[in-house]
Amino acid sequence: MPASRRTGEARRRGDELLSIGAVLAFLRDDFPEVTISKIRFLEAEGLVEPQRTPSGYRKFSAADVERLAYVLRMQRDHYLPLRVIREHLDAIERGEQPPALPGAEARPGPLEEADRELAAAASVLPGGVRLGRAELIAAAEAQERELVEWEAYGLVQPGPDGGYDGEALQIARLVAELGRFGLEPRHLRAMKAAADREVALVEQVVAPLRRHRNPQTRAHAEATARELATLSVRLHAAMVQAGLRVRS
Repeated sequence: MPASRRTGEARRRGDELLSIGAVLAFLRDDFPEVTISKIRFLEAEGLVEPQRTPSGYRKFSAADVERLAYVLRMQRDHYLPLRVIREHLDAIERGEQPPALPGAEARPGPLEEADRELAAAASVLPGGVRLGRAELIAAAEAQERELVEWEAYGLVQPGPDGGYDGEALQIARLVAELGRFGLEPRHLRAMKAAADREVALVEQVVAPLRRHRNPQTRAHAEATARELATLSVRLHAAMVQAGLRVRS
């Protein structure tokens, strides 16, 4: 049964409140990727505010289920960040029409996204500018506990001075975005391991150039490393795109 009919069924039940497990069952048909962890995350982000029993159990109303379905639909079909979805929900609650939605076809493909992310990582902070811990958390729209977990899994690391550069900020933002789809740091360990292997491959190519006495050769090594990194990211994106096409 589609989520819209299921939430309608929940609405007809009047004041009956649902456990988080029942909410998961209501949403799973239309959103098979949703998990209890994702629902809890959306609650922590203020997208839904279920009631609590005296013993602390969550109880969701039909309106809560509708909000969750709306959030999941906006993420899946329109790739909207939670900040924008929250603005939509606020407008709906005020009785206003939410902003027009972009079509799914307007979403860039993986290759275009890879190029955009590489450019963003290079330009997100001016050269030499470092962010403090609190600044990184605010810029990534994250929480301290999330950054602690990211660092524990080696996804984000501060520099020797304790500050964070533009690439660290970009990684933090991407990890945060993946988290909004229910992907936790433990799920991203494979991506980190793959990136480390790609770094090792690039180092094999450029290490002899970096050891050269000629400054121009050493400069060429850095340019080669950047080009190889770009090709590696684009190859990864192309493989993901091809794999998803096979499964569609």
